[in-house]
Parts: sequence; C-alpha cells; structure tokens
Amino acid sequence: MINFNELFETGGRPQTFEEYLERYAAPAGDLVNTFIPKGSHPDMDRYLYEPLQRFSRNGGKRHRPLICFAACLAVGGDPARATSAAAAIEHFHTAALIHDDIADEAELRRGEPCLHLTEGLGLAINMGDLGLQLVNGTVVKDPALDDHTKVRVLTELIDMTRRTIEGQALDIGWARDGRYDITPQDYLTMATCKTAHYSGAVPLAIGAIVGGGTETQIEGLRNYGLDTGLAFQIQDDLLNLVGKVESTKKGFRDDITEGKRTLVVVHALQNLDDVDRERLIELLSARTKDAADLDEAVSIMNKSGSIEYARNYAENLTSIAKNRLIDMIEPSPSRDLLISMADWFVSRLK
Repeated sequence: MINFNELFETGGRPQTFEEYLERYAAPAGDLVNTFIPKGSHPDMDRYLYEPLQRFSRNGGKRHRPLICFAACLAVGGDPARATSAAAAIEHFHTAALIHDDIADEAELRRGEPCLHLTEGLGLAINMGDLGLQLVNGTVVKDPALDDHTKVRVLTELIDMTRRTIEGQALDIGWARDGRYDITPQDYLTMATCKTAHYSGAVPLAIGAIVGGGTETQIEGLRNYGLDTGLAFQIQDDLLNLVGKVESTKKGFRDDITEGKRTLVVVHALQNLDDVDRERLIELLSARTKDAADLDEAVSIMNKSGSIEYARNYAENLTSIAKNRLIDMIEPSPSRDLLISMADWFVSRLK
C-alpha cells in the first residue's frame, strides 16, 4: 500500500510527477481495488466482480487518485483520510471507460480487448453500472469521514458525474448527427465537461476538502484542475494522432475512425480551403481504418496548422495554471508535484 509518510521525507520523496506516478501507480491501484466487493453467489463473481477487477487492475497511471492525495497534502491534510474519495473517482473513471468504449464501438483499451468484446455487451454495461454505484458507496461507508465532509464530497461527485455525462452527450451527439459546424469553443465546452472535471478539478478539490483546506485553496485547486485537465485531454487527442503507436493503447488514430470532433479537427475544419475541408470530412465520416487514409487525414490537419495550434493551446493553459497555483498555495513538496503534473500532462509527445 502507499506509504504516505514517504511524501514528507526529503531523501525519499519523488521529485517529479512522473516519478510520483511510477512509484505509486501500482499501490494506488491495489488500494482502489480493495473497494470492489465479492459477490454472495459464485456466478456474481464470474459475471460481474471478477471481470471488473481484471479491468480495473489494468488501470494505467492512476493519476486521479494520486492527485487527490497530493492536493490533500498540499493543504496540510492527512492523505490517508482521502482513500475512499480517491477510490471513488477512479471507479468513476473505470465506469466511464467501459461505457465510452461501448458507445464508440472501440476494440482496445490499454492494449487489451475491450470489456464488451470479452464479456458481451450486456454484462459490460452492467459492470460499468457497478462502477458508478461504487462512486458514492465507497464514501458513504467510510468511517474516517464525518458526515459534513461526506456530504461535501458526495456533492462534488454527483456534480462531476452530471458534467461528464453532459460532455459525453455532446461528443456522441455531434458524431451521430454528422455535425461539422463545431467551433473550438464548442470543443472546449465539451472537453471541460467530459474530462477536465473528473480528471483534474474534482480530484484536486475533493483532496483539499478532505484535507481541511480553506475555500480559497479548494477553489484554487479546482481551477488548476480545470485548466490542466483540459490540457490533458487535448494532449490525449494529439497522442492519438501523432504520438507513437505504443503510446496510445486505446487504438492508434481511432479518433479519426470514430470521427471525433477534437480541437485539432474543429480548428482544421475552420481553417482549410474547401477542397481539403471536404476531403477531411469524407475521411472522418468513412469510419476508415486504412493506414493510408489515416495518414492522409493527419497530413491535412497538419497542413492547416491545427496540430501545432492544439499543442500550443495546451501548453499555454498549463503555463497560466502553474502561475496561478504558485500564487494560491503555500510552497511544499506536494505543490511541487502538482506543478510538475502540468508539465507532464503536455510533455507526453516529447
């Protein structure tokens, strides 16, 4: 499990966010998975709990629970009190991925076949529903939190869930209706709702709430998470297009196949000439997996300067956010980790 005391030890604590993730991702995942129960019937384990456990164990970087702990530390709190809240956010992430893969008809998640392909559509939906149930359930049952703190944390989680669903509705709806009139501001609204709240803002705000932070600290960390969480999503979009094949275990360039309205895409559609715009729309509408078609789509988006535009937008977001955080939170190793987080979010292509 996580030795939270190490974070205070000058010689032993991680110096960068990347080192923090490398050191604590596995134990954070172990902690999260302790909140997945076992069934009262063997077939409940077979059809529900065990597949969800396997999916959750293949859990990536675990940055959401880890930034929750860091925020708790940054306001002078005890991160051990944030375990149920951190686990709740990660279970929401698990549920969102399962349902997102179904909606996108995706094939790979973290280098493995998607759950709806290995377990079937109905069971996968049910496992995603269980992940959503675990979000509030883990916090409600936590004896370490007083009722006032529980209500505040649950309010954050409920609002986070609604905002994520709103963002997902825009993402799916635009694709369903063949919408190519989407503006960069439309994209930023969608991505902020769908990703920035639960990947940045809410983990940081909840960590500060559990840690006993002031309202100024809580809102400062929330805003930092909104900016960096949005940058994280933009960078994910870029990795899918121009990263290395092994850097995106979801499926390289499948955002093109799925016709995703990313910041790169919507900027390109506003800045291309008519011929290139129509060709890009044709490629995005074709659900093509042909490597030559995917290369052509990326080439067109690069021609419009849209890849560089998105990269610069993410870097500017994090630069401004870091300066605000420095003014808002007292110096500490945990604040240093959170500042390093912003750099890591936008350096994954470099």
